[in-house]
Amino acid sequence: MKPFIDAKVHFFLNGNRLEKYCYMLKFVSEFLSLKTNIGFRRIHQLAIPALIAGIAEPLISITDTAIIGNIDVYAKESLGAVAIVGSFLSMLIWVFAQVRSAVSSIISQYLGANRLEEVKTLPAQAILIVVSISLLIIAVTYPFAEYIFKVYGAEHRILAFSIEYYEIRVFGLPFTLFVFAVFGTFRGLQNTFYPMIVAIIGAVMNIVLDWVLVYGIDGFIPAMNIKGAAYASVISQVFMAIFATIFLVKNTSIRLKVVFPFNKEIPKLVKMVFDLFLRTVALNAALIFAVYSATSYGSDALAAYGIGIQIWFFGAFFIDGYSSAGNILSGRLLGAKEYDTLIKLGNRLLVYGVLAGIGLAGVGFLFYYSLGAVFIQDKPVLDQFYHVFWIVLVMQPLCALTFIYDGMFKGMGLTGYLRNLLLIATFLVFIPSLLLFDFLELNLQGIWFTFILWIAARGFPLVIKFRRKFLPLAEKN
Repeated sequence: MKPFIDAKVHFFLNGNRLEKYCYMLKFVSEFLSLKTNIGFRRIHQLAIPALIAGIAEPLISITDTAIIGNIDVYAKESLGAVAIVGSFLSMLIWVFAQVRSAVSSIISQYLGANRLEEVKTLPAQAILIVVSISLLIIAVTYPFAEYIFKVYGAEHRILAFSIEYYEIRVFGLPFTLFVFAVFGTFRGLQNTFYPMIVAIIGAVMNIVLDWVLVYGIDGFIPAMNIKGAAYASVISQVFMAIFATIFLVKNTSIRLKVVFPFNKEIPKLVKMVFDLFLRTVALNAALIFAVYSATSYGSDALAAYGIGIQIWFFGAFFIDGYSSAGNILSGRLLGAKEYDTLIKLGNRLLVYGVLAGIGLAGVGFLFYYSLGAVFIQDKPVLDQFYHVFWIVLVMQPLCALTFIYDGMFKGMGLTGYLRNLLLIATFLVFIPSLLLFDFLELNLQGIWFTFILWIAARGFPLVIKFRRKFLPLAEKN
């Protein structure tokens, strides 16, 4: 901004009167255009494509759950296996997919400061790092799948199905992390359209392949049951990676050729990813304790929990559309030091997100019994699910508050605070509450009450910290 203003002032002092007048009008127009747009239309230009892209991953899992829950043999056990493997894979994906937020934060801040050229080599280097780690994870976990899922409480047929599903599905991990890193690059460039297109392609492919490979086609493809769902997911993830590469190379100045030496922001990126890694370990510790508790209540309870957590993930990723808009715009605003606009952004996103959360809850209550029947026809499982589904729904507005400010903090690179907050929320709120509700024999209700307390412990401190940090800076501006 300073070179821009210096050039205008120099011309203003040396030009004639008419030129001064015309240039002054042009200067005011250009200056105002430098302010980051956070209007309703701009927020939704980012939020709606991000929302559609965000629900692709839970939609894939929901499709797996619904189709597997309706197979002819061992539907309940297969559904339990998908719930267990889904929890473990979510842990791996969320731990290492944090590179998306780190890349997005750094690129958006450099974009806001008009210094994008300095970080063009960063995305390819970040992708190299995260894909290499994913290959190491496969090498380490694949031989020990049985022991991993025994930790989750799986046994007998559920354990066998868990191993069978995981040993195929895990090979999609490198492609998933690759796609997340590319999505982070697009987000940093203030673009959520191409990630949306890639996500739609992946979701549609997965639904079609799920149907074909799980149930089979008479005379052409044998029914593969749970293995078919795993193959469908991997194939979809491969094609998402291919299309993400094509869109990035053709539509941006970012190239995926790895060049050395490492970019100067790699240490910052690694620190942010490590902060978010510890944060996600804490997050997944909560999910592991939850699924372990559900497993201890029996296969009916585990299957009901599996349905509930997939719907909860869907709601989380739906709200993530607004969280993504906050992630994208907050980094740029921080880079441009537009603190007053940053405050307004937080207020607007909170209103939009809470309204979206209320809308989700309303739809859930409207189709309360229909939704359960989509996933499984087993009456004992459905009875347990209906007993707790209302809790999943009423927490949606609270989830919106938490996820939106969580996204903004990621966008601004304030990952250390997010790390510490989630560690506290998990080990001082979630686990003690889960143990207390288990002692009170609330079973599945206790698990979901624990989720409410956990979300509140994560969300309200973020709002307080945000306003204390940026309100004084906005007033100075």
